[in-house]
Amino acid sequence: MSVSRLIFQSRAMLDVLQQARLFARTGATVLICGESGSGKELVAQMLHDESHRSGLPYVRLNCAALAESLVESELFGHEPGAFTGAVARRQGKFEAAGGGTLFLDEISEVSPAVQSKLLRVLEESEFERVGGNAPQPVEARVIAATNRPLPELVRSGRFRPDLFYRLDVLRIEVPPLRDRIEDIPLLAQHFVERFRSDSPNGVRGFTTAALRALTEYDWPGNVRQLRNLVHRSCIVARKDLIDVADLPRLECLAPSEDEEDSELDGLSLAEIERRVILQRLEKHQGNKSAAAAALGVTPRTLRNKVNEYRRLGFAC
Repeated sequence: MSVSRLIFQSRAMLDVLQQARLFARTGATVLICGESGSGKELVAQMLHDESHRSGLPYVRLNCAALAESLVESELFGHEPGAFTGAVARRQGKFEAAGGGTLFLDEISEVSPAVQSKLLRVLEESEFERVGGNAPQPVEARVIAATNRPLPELVRSGRFRPDLFYRLDVLRIEVPPLRDRIEDIPLLAQHFVERFRSDSPNGVRGFTTAALRALTEYDWPGNVRQLRNLVHRSCIVARKDLIDVADLPRLECLAPSEDEEDSELDGLSLAEIERRVILQRLEKHQGNKSAAAAALGVTPRTLRNKVNEYRRLGFAC
């Protein structure tokens, strides 16, 4: 499934999609939590695209990418003479977003001083440009994201509890890739299509052994890591199918068996999914609850998949 650039087929991400669509109907602040590279920005973009603000600006600010002294000016803008080098009035992100959406990525990285001012803006729905004293109305919807546990930062005194509660009106938890492994073949093939033009040998997919290695890896860098690895593999692959040897960082995860089931190369994603499910069931001796946990899906989802394959005449 592809929605607003989100590529998935897992139940975990379907739950995220349904939650995001529900939250998109409101103007309340949303806090998106999840590991780095898991897709938080795509979820934020979907919240905007699915809302009545979709025709208005979507403005993003990475709070960790700016020096502390610049964050306030980036958020609120500044007046001429507000500081050295401020020769003209500058529009900030709140103003640029207008009635659209302002996405504050890595919100955990803003300083205590900026946290205080941001809280006031959210509470009062107005701000002042740096060096100015004329209140400007806030019309944008605010979505914030973090890859750090904000409650722990609150307990340690590094993040204001009142700002946390103000941001945490609605929360979406984006699961890491290792908890939705059924998305890996779909995402990997998506990135092959995206980077195929960089492939000297016209890469069109993966060998079964390579896909098995991808699904057995825990992906600490999540979807971003998978994207970059597939891009590299498209470039270095020696044939039109990416093999384990083309995935040097994952070589240690290659299957120990000598056979590669090369007759499976070029199968559809649906068939590859079935093979992965079968492997997990065999590994857990038919225990569907254990296999479902390993696959990152609910036992009900796994039972439905097995029943579907049986209706189609497959042994499962």
